Amino acid sequence: MTRPLLQLLRSTCARRDQPARPVGATGAAVEVDRVSRTFGAIAALREVSLSVAPGELLVVTGRSGSGKSTLLNLISGLDQPSTGRVLIDGEAIWQGPHVVRARRELVGLVFQQHLLLSELTARANVEVPLLGAGVRSRERRRRALELLEEVGVSDRAEHLPSMMSGGERQRVAVARALANSPRLLLADEPTGSLDSVNATRIIELLARLRDRRGMTVIIVSYDPVVGAHADHTVTLLDGRLAAGGRQPLEA
Repeated sequence: MTRPLLQLLRSTCARRDQPARPVGATGAAVEVDRVSRTFGAIAALREVSLSVAPGELLVVTGRSGSGKSTLLNLISGLDQPSTGRVLIDGEAIWQGPHVVRARRELVGLVFQQHLLLSELTARANVEVPLLGAGVRSRERRRRALELLEEVGVSDRAEHLPSMMSGGERQRVAVARALANSPRLLLADEPTGSLDSVNATRIIELLARLRDRRGMTVIIVSYDPVVGAHADHTVTLLDGRLAAGGRQPLEA
């Protein structure tokens, strides 16, 4: 099991202190302020600054190794910057005492590989983030089935991941990311392992979910199909924002 998934499961299985925000809550504002991240002598990010408005869909592009996933890990609180700061709604919440609760209630994560638990059905995988949230079994089941319906795979609810296509597994992963009604959805190369047809379907799904729920969405991708659905795009090059930086979607 990968480190990001382990952190996600630990976050969602911690004791819950207050209920999740309801569906339709305003998206979170994100501010990345002069952030750098180094690993030994290697600088993965260099003085990156950008802002994302509540409810915006931002796509971060760039070549492999440009720092895209590192930036997403810093925004999600899975990693900490070497210098600079990441603010969510104007607060450095990833440096405060309530990191676990904030990540559980604020952020939904979608990875390139779906990272579904192979021994659990689609429904049970979606229920995982609700297990430590004080949600009773009957309500977990109802909410999971509702989310699977929302992403278009309700007919796969009792199927194991091995019984589903790649596109179906990624839809289940999106449903799992929505379980606690996040205000910020982060997706790391969500179409990277899919064919062009399923890639388009997943991006269109994420765009519809943003419109329906009002959440902020940040997607890391090199796929031009993804950028076509963004409000804005930014490009990273060797750990820095490329010249021109933030680009609005052309009409």
